[in-house]
Amino acid sequence: MKRKSISIPVYMIIGLAVIGLTTQLFTNTVSFINSMLISIGVGVVLFTIIYFLFIRKKNSSNEMKKYKQAVKQSKAKYHHQKPVHKATAAKEQPSNALRKKRNKRAAHLRVIDGNKHKRKDRASF
Repeated sequence: MKRKSISIPVYMIIGLAVIGLTTQLFTNTVSFINSMLISIGVGVVLFTIIYFLFIRKKNSSNEMKKYKQAVKQSKAKYHHQKPVHKATAAKEQPSNALRKKRNKRAAHLRVIDGNKHKRKDRASF
């Protein structure tokens, strides 16, 4: 019941606004378009000022700083420089042995075991 009592005045205000906009549109079209463009321009300017002063700094300080720090740590830990190509084939073989050691699973990734014991027996179907 309280919801209906709030919605009726809101609908009345919206209806009056629509009536006012249509009468303004048909009586003073140029003035209406001019005032709408000015209103939209002022709104965009205010939004950009508020966004750049307040909202952008909050998001960049929390999430982006943590993300950039994680990227730096990841690059420092797992960054590999490109090997310089050597002319002789004998020197390339030790690098192959090093590559085999490097192919280990990364320490920051882990396998999550699911509920293997709850798996249904396929023979019972």
